[in-house]
Amino acid sequence: MRAKEDIIREGASPQFAYLILSGWACRYKTLEDGRRQIISFLLPGDLSDFNAFSSRLMDHSVGALTDIEYIEAPKKTLDQIGADHPRITQAMILDGLVAASIQREWTVNLGQRTASERMAHLFCEIYHRLAAIEMAHKGHIILPLTQIDLADTVGISAVHVNRILQDLRGRGLIQWRNADLYIPDLPSLMRAGLFNPNYLHYDREGAHLDANE
Repeated sequence: MRAKEDIIREGASPQFAYLILSGWACRYKTLEDGRRQIISFLLPGDLSDFNAFSSRLMDHSVGALTDIEYIEAPKKTLDQIGADHPRITQAMILDGLVAASIQREWTVNLGQRTASERMAHLFCEIYHRLAAIEMAHKGHIILPLTQIDLADTVGISAVHVNRILQDLRGRGLIQWRNADLYIPDLPSLMRAGLFNPNYLHYDREGAHLDANE
């Protein structure tokens, strides 16, 4: 699917769960006047809407932020996989619990952190999530987001985003050129964003990567 296209739109009847293979997607809500709120990012390896089969209609949309490749998994297939491989079902349930934990942290981000703290926190979260799938290296990640995407995520205007990015650069916390985001001192950025990675639950069984590598 090409960037800016929807995998499924709000109000549609869910028929599949979606496993992202490559690229970035997001869950989002849109107001009647066109304003958008990004409510989560879907990175490679993420499973979207595993629990949507319990709903008659989607209450949000899922769209591609970049060109993406994904797998459509119907409920029957997932049920069969779960019957044959209980640990996969356990992993999918845990994935849903982590997604809910991330959503709670985003609520705190929007409600309590300052704009600068929100941005720093978001960059820390993305870095840790990419490190977990071996897509971060020595402070470098590919961040294929526009300033509008960031604005729609942290709940501020694109102009304000630009000022916040300049501030983070000026403090030596980030370097961002094109899509290459470099975090020279991750612990300092974590302190600036009041970031604690515990909500990502990377201490669970099977976790083995260090985000600082």
